[in-house]
Amino acid sequence: MSAWTTASWQSKPACQMAEWEDEALATKVLDKLGKLPPLVQASECEKLQQRLAEAGRGERFIIQGGDCAERFIDCEADRLETQLKLILQMGAIVEHVTGMPTVRICRIAGQYGKPRSKPTEVVDGKEVMSFKGDNINGFEIKDRKWDPERLLQGYFHSTATLNFLRSYVSSAEPADCTNIDINALRASKDYAEIASDVRAIRAKDSGKDVMDFFTAHEAMQLDLEEALTRKVGDKYYNLSAHLVWIGDRTRQVNGAHLEYFRGISNPIGVKVGPSMKNDELKELLQILNPTKEEGRIMIITRYGAGKVEAMLTEHIKAVKECGIPVTWQCDAVHGNGIVAESNKYKTRRVEDCVQEILECMAVHKKCGSILGGIHLEFTGQKTVTECLGGCEGMTEAMLTKNYETYCDPRFNYSQSIEAAFTVAGEMLHERAAKRARK
Repeated sequence: MSAWTTASWQSKPACQMAEWEDEALATKVLDKLGKLPPLVQASECEKLQQRLAEAGRGERFIIQGGDCAERFIDCEADRLETQLKLILQMGAIVEHVTGMPTVRICRIAGQYGKPRSKPTEVVDGKEVMSFKGDNINGFEIKDRKWDPERLLQGYFHSTATLNFLRSYVSSAEPADCTNIDINALRASKDYAEIASDVRAIRAKDSGKDVMDFFTAHEAMQLDLEEALTRKVGDKYYNLSAHLVWIGDRTRQVNGAHLEYFRGISNPIGVKVGPSMKNDELKELLQILNPTKEEGRIMIITRYGAGKVEAMLTEHIKAVKECGIPVTWQCDAVHGNGIVAESNKYKTRRVEDCVQEILECMAVHKKCGSILGGIHLEFTGQKTVTECLGGCEGMTEAMLTKNYETYCDPRFNYSQSIEAAFTVAGEMLHERAAKRARK
């Protein structure tokens, strides 16, 4: 294999990247980004890798989630605080119910880009560039031109986001983040038990470590990612986030994204869907983790409810055969997208997403492997109406009330809290059954 450099990806075919009409402007922007300070530290990335290794061994559980694609307009203190509190609360729920520590990874401070099926789309009879996220172009038709200066806006919005979140965590008390609202869950058959757990969580005297969080995004626009890569000692890190992941559409073995990812020392996520062949998975892991480091690779499976048994079983077998350690995570949302029949809104059913997690847990148990965590798209906003179902009984007619997302639909606050309790309850059941067998 040829020598790696931060730019060696440029010799490989690249998918899903925006191309810049004004190349001189793009060069100027990327040069500026290459000189700006990093958003995170290499030591933090190494700390996360240790945590992921623990999750891979069943000693910790990963809660990862956030917006499908962040929006510049949402870079506001109230929204950011609400988003962080939600993932901290979900972590607190799992820790309390199961007794297992969690690691909380936010899709935040950099998740401004999204893959699209085609570079253009037709709107009102006119062909325009597809919306690829705020750091590439705007959602409004007049703003659809791919603009490299938005990469700088993305950097500064990420910086402002991370600065606020870090300062909030340093000044807030753990009790500030455990005020879990379960009013919308009153219809649950388990409400009394949930309420008891919430009271117990609020009463705990927790340390500051329960407020730790890490950042992550899909590293799709490689010229941007290259510009934000820094050499630390004898290693290279993408210091725009603690963890970056390769999407299901950009994980080609001979492609530019795999070439870039193989050289950075961050922990790496790899989306694995129905199209992943077993031999391809083995080759991919060998390229990304030839030295077999624990915590280096997180496989993020995304199949869809009802498809897990056949697909995950074979992928687990392939990983075991290649002997490379991985941490398994279930992306429970991207395989469960549907279109509402009555109004054509893109949506998901909460029950389908939770079902996929439960199916993953069952398959890992059967195969003797470990599910290390879950990956969801959610918002801390309580009034958002984008996903169907849950205790609040979200219907298709209700989707139109407050459908905010520019891309994929997200669980709202109560749907996310409900999912956390359901997953934690199943984890507790599994652990109790395991102890009983000993």
